[in-house]
Amino acid sequence: MRETRKRLIALITAGVLSSAAAIMGQEPATTHAVSGPFTNAELQRFRAIAPIDTHAHVFVAEPFVSLLEKLNLHILDILVVDDMSPIHRDLNKERDEAINVVHASHGYAALCTSFDPYSWNQPDYARNAIRGLNNDFARGAIAVKLWKNVGMEIKDATGHYLMPDNPVFEPIYRDIASHNKTLVAHVADPDSGWQPPNPASPDYEYYRDHPSTYMYGKKGVPSKQEILAARDHVLEQHPKLRVVGAHLGSMESDLAALGRRLDRYPNFAVDLAARMPYLEMQPRETVVAFLTKYQDRLIYGTDIDFYGGPADKIGWLESVYANDWRYFATSDTIEYKGKAVKGLNLPGQILRKIYHENAVKWFPGIIGGGEAQ
Repeated sequence: MRETRKRLIALITAGVLSSAAAIMGQEPATTHAVSGPFTNAELQRFRAIAPIDTHAHVFVAEPFVSLLEKLNLHILDILVVDDMSPIHRDLNKERDEAINVVHASHGYAALCTSFDPYSWNQPDYARNAIRGLNNDFARGAIAVKLWKNVGMEIKDATGHYLMPDNPVFEPIYRDIASHNKTLVAHVADPDSGWQPPNPASPDYEYYRDHPSTYMYGKKGVPSKQEILAARDHVLEQHPKLRVVGAHLGSMESDLAALGRRLDRYPNFAVDLAARMPYLEMQPRETVVAFLTKYQDRLIYGTDIDFYGGPADKIGWLESVYANDWRYFATSDTIEYKGKAVKGLNLPGQILRKIYHENAVKWFPGIIGGGEAQ
Protein backbone atom coordinates (compact mmCIF):
# COMPACT_ATOMS: atom_id res chain seq x y z
CA MET A 1 0.00 0.00 0.00
CA ARG A 2 2.80 2.38 0.97
CA GLU A 3 4.67 1.67 -2.28
CA THR A 4 1.48 2.27 -4.24
CA ARG A 5 1.04 5.65 -2.55
CA LYS A 6 4.66 6.54 -3.33
CA ARG A 7 4.19 5.74 -7.00
CA LEU A 8 0.95 7.71 -7.07
CA ILE A 9 2.61 10.73 -5.47
CA ALA A 10 5.49 10.49 -7.93
CA LEU A 11 3.10 10.41 -10.88
CA ILE A 12 1.14 13.38 -9.55
CA THR A 13 4.34 15.34 -8.93
CA ALA A 14 5.58 14.62 -12.44
CA GLY A 15 2.24 15.74 -13.82
CA VAL A 16 2.34 18.99 -11.85
CA LEU A 17 5.88 19.74 -13.01
CA SER A 18 4.94 18.95 -16.60
CA SER A 19 1.90 21.22 -16.41
CA ALA A 20 3.93 24.02 -14.84
CA ALA A 21 6.54 23.73 -17.56
CA ALA A 22 3.87 23.87 -20.23
CA ILE A 23 2.37 27.00 -18.65
CA MET A 24 5.82 28.64 -18.70
CA GLY A 25 6.32 27.68 -22.35
CA GLN A 26 8.95 25.09 -21.45
CA GLU A 27 9.11 21.35 -21.67
CA PRO A 28 9.96 19.35 -18.56
CA ALA A 29 13.64 18.49 -18.30
CA THR A 30 14.65 15.05 -19.47
CA THR A 31 17.14 12.81 -17.72
CA HIS A 32 17.92 10.72 -20.81
CA ALA A 33 19.92 12.16 -23.69
CA VAL A 34 17.74 14.03 -26.18
CA SER A 35 18.64 14.44 -29.85
CA GLY A 36 17.13 14.75 -33.28
CA PRO A 37 14.82 17.36 -34.84
CA PHE A 38 12.56 19.67 -32.84
CA THR A 39 9.50 18.37 -31.07
CA ASN A 40 6.37 20.43 -31.72
CA ALA A 41 6.68 22.17 -28.34
CA GLU A 42 10.38 22.95 -28.88
CA LEU A 43 9.70 24.28 -32.36
CA GLN A 44 7.01 26.61 -31.04
CA ARG A 45 9.44 28.16 -28.55
CA PHE A 46 12.25 28.36 -31.10
CA ARG A 47 10.11 30.05 -33.74
CA ALA A 48 8.75 32.56 -31.23
CA ILE A 49 12.20 33.96 -30.50
CA ALA A 50 12.74 34.83 -34.22
CA PRO A 51 16.15 33.11 -34.25
CA ILE A 52 19.06 34.29 -36.38
CA ASP A 53 22.06 32.18 -37.43
CA THR A 54 24.85 34.62 -38.25
CA HIS A 55 27.26 32.00 -39.59
CA ALA A 56 26.04 29.81 -42.45
CA HIS A 57 27.34 28.78 -45.88
CA VAL A 58 24.39 28.02 -48.16
CA PHE A 59 24.68 27.88 -51.95
CA VAL A 60 21.58 25.93 -53.01
CA ALA A 61 18.18 27.38 -52.14
CA GLU A 62 15.85 24.40 -51.89
CA PRO A 63 15.00 22.57 -49.76
CA PHE A 64 17.01 24.73 -47.36
CA VAL A 65 14.71 27.75 -47.71
CA SER A 66 11.80 25.54 -46.70
CA LEU A 67 13.71 24.72 -43.51
CA LEU A 68 14.19 28.44 -42.82
CA GLU A 69 10.46 28.99 -43.18
CA LYS A 70 9.65 26.05 -40.93
CA LEU A 71 12.00 27.31 -38.20
CA ASN A 72 11.26 31.03 -38.74
CA LEU A 73 15.04 31.30 -38.99
CA HIS A 74 17.11 34.06 -40.57
CA ILE A 75 20.70 33.41 -41.67
CA LEU A 76 23.78 35.32 -42.70
CA ASP A 77 25.08 33.54 -45.81
CA ILE A 78 28.88 33.87 -45.74
CA LEU A 79 31.33 33.72 -48.64
CA VAL A 80 34.85 32.35 -48.13
CA VAL A 81 37.81 32.67 -50.48
CA ASP A 82 39.92 29.52 -50.24
CA ASP A 83 42.17 28.43 -53.09
CA MET A 84 42.41 24.91 -51.62
CA SER A 85 38.68 24.31 -51.87
CA PRO A 86 36.93 23.58 -55.20
CA ILE A 87 33.77 25.10 -53.73
CA HIS A 88 35.28 28.35 -52.44
CA ARG A 89 38.02 28.93 -55.01
CA ASP A 90 35.92 31.01 -57.44
CA LEU A 91 34.59 34.10 -55.63
CA ASN A 92 32.39 35.23 -58.53
CA LYS A 93 30.66 31.84 -58.84
CA GLU A 94 30.25 31.58 -55.08
CA ARG A 95 28.81 35.09 -54.89
CA ASP A 96 26.26 34.42 -57.64
CA GLU A 97 25.11 31.21 -55.96
CA ALA A 98 24.73 32.89 -52.57
CA ILE A 99 22.83 35.85 -54.05
CA ASN A 100 20.44 33.39 -55.71
CA VAL A 101 19.82 31.88 -52.27
CA VAL A 102 19.21 35.33 -50.78
CA HIS A 103 16.72 36.23 -53.52
CA ALA A 104 14.91 32.91 -53.14
CA SER A 105 14.76 33.07 -49.35
CA HIS A 106 11.73 35.39 -49.00
CA GLY A 107 13.80 37.67 -46.75
CA TYR A 108 15.23 34.91 -44.54
CA ALA A 109 18.84 35.20 -45.80
CA ALA A 110 21.30 38.10 -46.03
CA LEU A 111 24.70 38.14 -47.73
CA CYS A 112 28.14 38.38 -46.17
CA THR A 113 30.59 38.96 -49.01
CA SER A 114 34.38 38.63 -49.06
CA PHE A 115 37.48 39.67 -50.97
CA ASP A 116 40.43 37.80 -52.44
CA PRO A 117 43.50 37.95 -50.16
CA TYR A 118 45.71 35.91 -52.49
CA SER A 119 46.33 38.85 -54.82
CA TRP A 120 47.30 41.16 -51.95
CA ASN A 121 50.66 42.08 -53.53
CA GLN A 122 49.23 43.09 -56.92
CA PRO A 123 49.09 46.74 -58.05
CA ASP A 124 45.93 48.58 -56.95
CA TYR A 125 44.95 45.61 -54.79
CA ALA A 126 43.05 47.58 -52.15
CA ARG A 127 41.27 49.73 -54.74
CA ASN A 128 40.11 46.68 -56.67
CA ALA A 129 39.00 44.87 -53.50
CA ILE A 130 37.05 47.93 -52.37
CA ARG A 131 35.35 48.22 -55.74
CA GLY A 132 34.18 44.63 -55.47
CA LEU A 133 32.94 45.09 -51.91
CA ASN A 134 31.07 48.27 -52.76
CA ASN A 135 29.37 46.53 -55.67
CA ASP A 136 28.24 43.83 -53.25
CA PHE A 137 27.06 46.41 -50.73
CA ALA A 138 24.93 47.90 -53.49
CA ARG A 139 23.48 44.42 -54.07
CA GLY A 140 22.52 44.10 -50.41
CA ALA A 141 25.58 42.61 -48.66
CA ILE A 142 25.63 43.57 -44.98
CA ALA A 143 29.01 42.16 -43.91
CA VAL A 144 32.47 41.10 -45.10
CA LYS A 145 34.38 37.92 -44.24
CA LEU A 146 38.10 37.78 -43.44
CA TRP A 147 39.24 34.17 -43.33
CA LYS A 148 42.05 32.35 -41.55
CA ASN A 149 44.21 31.98 -44.67
CA VAL A 150 45.31 35.47 -43.61
CA GLY A 151 47.66 34.58 -40.78
CA MET A 152 47.85 30.83 -41.44
CA GLU A 153 48.51 30.27 -45.13
CA ILE A 154 49.45 33.22 -47.36
CA LYS A 155 53.09 34.32 -47.33
CA ASP A 156 55.08 37.16 -48.82
CA ALA A 157 58.16 36.75 -51.01
CA THR A 158 60.42 36.40 -47.96
CA GLY A 159 58.33 33.62 -46.44
CA HIS A 160 56.66 35.76 -43.78
CA TYR A 161 52.96 35.15 -43.23
CA LEU A 162 50.44 37.79 -44.28
CA MET A 163 48.78 38.98 -41.07
CA PRO A 164 45.38 40.62 -40.48
CA ASP A 165 46.98 43.95 -39.55
CA ASN A 166 49.11 44.20 -42.69
CA PRO A 167 48.88 47.80 -43.98
CA VAL A 168 47.56 46.56 -47.33
CA PHE A 169 44.19 45.88 -45.64
CA GLU A 170 43.90 49.30 -43.98
CA PRO A 171 41.90 50.99 -46.79
CA ILE A 172 39.59 47.96 -46.96
CA TYR A 173 38.82 48.12 -43.24
CA ARG A 174 38.15 51.85 -43.48
CA ASP A 175 35.78 51.31 -46.39
CA ILE A 176 33.84 48.61 -44.54
CA ALA A 177 33.44 50.92 -41.54
CA SER A 178 32.43 53.89 -43.69
CA HIS A 179 29.57 51.82 -45.16
CA ASN A 180 28.42 50.76 -41.68
CA LYS A 181 29.07 47.11 -42.48
CA THR A 182 30.47 44.43 -40.18
CA LEU A 183 33.73 42.51 -40.52
CA VAL A 184 33.38 38.81 -39.70
CA ALA A 185 36.91 37.78 -38.74
CA HIS A 186 37.85 34.13 -38.60
CA VAL A 187 41.50 34.49 -37.66
CA ALA A 188 43.58 31.72 -36.03
CA ASP A 189 42.02 28.42 -35.01
CA PRO A 190 41.52 26.32 -31.87
CA ASP A 191 44.58 25.61 -29.73
CA SER A 192 44.63 22.04 -31.02
CA GLY A 193 45.77 23.38 -34.39
CA TRP A 194 49.18 23.99 -32.82
CA GLN A 195 49.23 20.94 -30.55
CA PRO A 196 50.07 17.24 -31.07
CA PRO A 197 47.21 15.09 -32.40
CA ASN A 198 44.66 14.35 -29.69
CA PRO A 199 41.67 12.10 -30.49
CA ALA A 200 39.78 13.67 -27.55
CA SER A 201 39.91 17.12 -29.16
CA PRO A 202 36.70 18.35 -30.84
CA ASP A 203 38.82 19.25 -33.88
CA TYR A 204 40.83 16.05 -34.20
CA GLU A 205 38.95 14.82 -37.26
CA TYR A 206 39.09 18.25 -38.90
CA TYR A 207 42.89 18.47 -38.77
CA ARG A 208 43.19 14.83 -39.74
CA ASP A 209 41.20 15.58 -42.90
CA HIS A 210 42.68 19.08 -43.52
CA PRO A 211 46.41 18.74 -42.86
CA SER A 212 47.17 21.94 -44.78
CA THR A 213 45.59 23.97 -41.97
CA TYR A 214 47.31 21.99 -39.20
CA MET A 215 50.15 24.14 -37.83
CA TYR A 216 51.66 21.58 -35.47
CA GLY A 217 55.15 20.50 -36.48
CA LYS A 218 55.49 23.08 -39.25
CA LYS A 219 58.52 25.33 -39.15
CA GLY A 220 58.34 29.09 -39.37
CA VAL A 221 54.59 29.34 -38.74
CA PRO A 222 53.25 32.14 -36.52
CA SER A 223 51.96 31.22 -33.10
CA LYS A 224 48.27 31.52 -32.37
CA GLN A 225 49.07 34.36 -29.98
CA GLU A 226 50.79 36.31 -32.76
CA ILE A 227 47.77 35.99 -35.04
CA LEU A 228 45.34 37.06 -32.32
CA ALA A 229 47.60 40.00 -31.45
CA ALA A 230 47.39 41.12 -35.09
CA ARG A 231 43.60 40.94 -34.91
CA ASP A 232 43.63 42.94 -31.70
CA HIS A 233 45.78 45.52 -33.43
CA VAL A 234 43.06 45.90 -36.08
CA LEU A 235 40.50 46.45 -33.31
CA GLU A 236 42.72 49.15 -31.80
CA GLN A 237 43.46 50.88 -35.10
CA HIS A 238 39.83 50.87 -36.28
CA PRO A 239 37.57 51.62 -33.29
CA LYS A 240 34.66 52.47 -35.61
CA LEU A 241 34.85 49.12 -37.37
CA ARG A 242 32.42 46.52 -35.99
CA VAL A 243 34.22 43.19 -35.79
CA VAL A 244 32.54 39.89 -34.99
CA GLY A 245 35.11 37.23 -34.15
CA ALA A 246 33.95 33.97 -35.69
CA HIS A 247 34.04 30.82 -33.56
CA LEU A 248 34.26 32.58 -30.18
CA GLY A 249 37.08 34.64 -31.61
CA SER A 250 39.23 31.48 -31.73
CA MET A 251 39.50 31.76 -27.94
CA GLU A 252 37.08 28.96 -27.14
CA SER A 253 39.42 27.24 -24.67
CA ASP A 254 40.01 30.32 -22.53
CA LEU A 255 36.79 32.18 -21.79
CA ALA A 256 38.56 34.40 -19.26
CA ALA A 257 40.97 35.67 -21.92
CA LEU A 258 38.09 36.18 -24.34
CA GLY A 259 36.28 38.18 -21.67
CA ARG A 260 39.30 40.44 -21.28
CA ARG A 261 39.25 41.12 -25.04
CA LEU A 262 35.55 41.95 -24.90
CA ASP A 263 36.20 44.28 -21.97
CA ARG A 264 39.02 46.00 -23.84
CA TYR A 265 37.43 46.44 -27.27
CA PRO A 266 33.86 47.76 -27.38
CA ASN A 267 33.80 47.24 -31.16
CA PHE A 268 34.29 43.47 -30.75
CA ALA A 269 31.71 40.71 -30.39
CA VAL A 270 31.93 36.98 -31.12
CA ASP A 271 29.72 34.32 -32.63
CA LEU A 272 29.33 30.82 -31.21
CA ALA A 273 29.58 28.99 -34.52
CA ALA A 274 31.03 25.47 -34.46
CA ARG A 275 32.27 25.86 -30.90
CA MET A 276 29.40 24.30 -28.95
CA PRO A 277 31.57 21.30 -27.94
CA TYR A 278 34.03 23.64 -26.24
CA LEU A 279 31.23 25.10 -24.15
CA GLU A 280 29.77 21.68 -23.39
CA MET A 281 33.16 20.40 -22.19
CA GLN A 282 33.52 23.15 -19.58
CA PRO A 283 31.85 23.32 -16.16
CA ARG A 284 28.22 24.33 -16.49
CA GLU A 285 28.51 27.13 -13.92
CA THR A 286 31.52 28.60 -15.73
CA VAL A 287 29.65 28.75 -19.04
CA VAL A 288 26.50 30.21 -17.47
CA ALA A 289 28.54 32.91 -15.74
CA PHE A 290 30.33 33.81 -18.98
CA LEU A 291 27.16 33.91 -21.07
CA THR A 292 25.45 36.01 -18.42
CA LYS A 293 28.26 38.54 -18.07
CA TYR A 294 28.76 38.99 -21.82
CA GLN A 295 25.17 38.48 -22.94
CA ASP A 296 25.33 41.63 -25.10
CA ARG A 297 28.41 40.48 -27.05
CA LEU A 298 27.60 36.87 -27.92
CA ILE A 299 25.79 35.97 -31.16
CA TYR A 300 24.35 32.66 -32.23
CA GLY A 301 25.84 30.92 -35.25
CA THR A 302 26.37 27.35 -36.45
CA ASP A 303 28.81 27.22 -39.43
CA ILE A 304 26.41 24.86 -41.20
CA ASP A 305 26.80 24.41 -44.95
CA PHE A 306 24.42 23.33 -47.68
CA TYR A 307 25.42 22.68 -51.28
CA GLY A 308 22.47 20.45 -52.09
CA GLY A 309 22.50 16.73 -51.52
CA PRO A 310 20.20 14.07 -50.09
CA ALA A 311 16.95 15.12 -48.46
CA ASP A 312 17.94 13.59 -45.14
CA LYS A 313 20.60 16.27 -44.72
CA ILE A 314 17.83 18.79 -44.04
CA GLY A 315 16.70 16.67 -41.12
CA TRP A 316 20.29 16.54 -39.86
CA LEU A 317 20.58 20.33 -40.14
CA GLU A 318 17.36 20.79 -38.19
CA SER A 319 18.85 18.55 -35.51
CA VAL A 320 21.86 20.87 -35.25
CA TYR A 321 19.55 23.77 -34.43
CA ALA A 322 17.43 21.64 -32.11
CA ASN A 323 20.38 20.31 -30.11
CA ASP A 324 21.89 23.77 -29.72
CA TRP A 325 18.51 25.04 -28.50
CA ARG A 326 18.23 22.24 -25.96
CA TYR A 327 21.65 23.12 -24.60
CA PHE A 328 20.94 26.84 -24.23
CA ALA A 329 17.23 26.91 -23.45
CA THR A 330 16.41 23.79 -21.44
CA SER A 331 17.63 21.59 -18.60
CA ASP A 332 17.49 18.54 -20.85
CA THR A 333 20.37 16.13 -20.99
CA ILE A 334 22.27 16.05 -24.26
CA GLU A 335 25.30 13.98 -25.14
CA TYR A 336 28.74 14.92 -26.43
CA LYS A 337 31.22 12.12 -27.19
CA GLY A 338 29.52 9.80 -24.74
CA LYS A 339 29.36 12.38 -21.96
CA ALA A 340 26.02 13.51 -20.55
CA VAL A 341 25.70 17.30 -20.59
CA LYS A 342 22.92 19.18 -18.83
CA GLY A 343 21.34 22.11 -20.66
CA LEU A 344 22.01 25.61 -19.35
CA ASN A 345 18.33 26.66 -19.12
CA LEU A 346 19.23 30.31 -19.76
CA PRO A 347 16.71 33.02 -18.91
CA GLY A 348 14.51 34.24 -21.74
CA GLN A 349 16.19 37.65 -21.79
CA ILE A 350 19.61 36.13 -22.47
CA LEU A 351 18.21 33.72 -25.05
CA ARG A 352 16.61 36.61 -26.95
CA LYS A 353 19.90 38.49 -27.00
CA ILE A 354 22.02 35.56 -28.15
CA TYR A 355 19.52 34.34 -30.73
CA HIS A 356 18.11 37.62 -32.03
CA GLU A 357 18.83 41.03 -30.52
CA ASN A 358 22.62 40.92 -30.71
CA ALA A 359 22.52 39.85 -34.35
CA VAL A 360 20.28 42.80 -35.19
CA LYS A 361 22.64 45.16 -33.36
CA TRP A 362 25.94 43.85 -34.73
CA PHE A 363 24.68 43.14 -38.26
CA PRO A 364 22.45 46.08 -39.28
CA GLY A 365 20.14 45.01 -42.08
CA ILE A 366 20.20 41.30 -41.29
CA ILE A 367 16.39 41.37 -41.15
CA GLY A 368 14.66 43.23 -43.93
CA GLY A 369 17.73 45.10 -45.10
CA GLY A 370 19.56 42.61 -47.23
CA GLU A 371 17.86 43.37 -50.54
CA ALA A 372 19.67 45.23 -53.32
CA GLN A 373 19.62 48.99 -52.93
